[in-house]
Amino acid sequence: MKRITVLLNMLVLFLLMSGNALAQRALPGMKGIQVTGGMVDGVYSYSNQSKAGYYFGAAMATYAGNGNKWVFGGEYLNRYYPYKDTCIPVAQFTAEGGYYLNILSDPSKTFFLSLGGSALAGYETSNWGKKALPDGATLINKDAFIYGGVVTLELETYLSDRIVLLLNARERALWGNTTGRFHMQFGAGVRLMIN
Repeated sequence: MKRITVLLNMLVLFLLMSGNALAQRALPGMKGIQVTGGMVDGVYSYSNQSKAGYYFGAAMATYAGNGNKWVFGGEYLNRYYPYKDTCIPVAQFTAEGGYYLNILSDPSKTFFLSLGGSALAGYETSNWGKKALPDGATLINKDAFIYGGVVTLELETYLSDRIVLLLNARERALWGNTTGRFHMQFGAGVRLMIN
């Protein structure tokens, strides 16, 4: 345990002491385009494909001061539900808008930890609208408009002044659908600063 503590302290000291010039980062009015993707409700793999899913999205982030930002974008989420020897796909297409509050950052403005809240609205389709299943059963889940919100914990680190690496964990809560209210997401992405 002491060894881990010493290594973490050395890492923090290195980050604090590296570089003399502070970059102009996260200033009010700065904008970036981001692309994200990741896993939904577990780790998606071939052996686990009937219990997990994936997502990807694109958004525009605009900084509002103190590292806080507004984020507006869209997302596609695909989740599978097991049924006998197959799985039924459920896809969600959502638009999102929200505010992310900077809760922790380092003096060199290289790392930011943000907590965000967003509103979501979109459309969900089960089995791409096909009601008949291969075994002759009828799917009772309906395609529907969905709405709700998402809470996001996001770590962003600047690889350069224009390229930002994103790591996030999100919890979505949606109503209006018949396939489940909550979905846990975790993933990564890249933000390109455009001004």
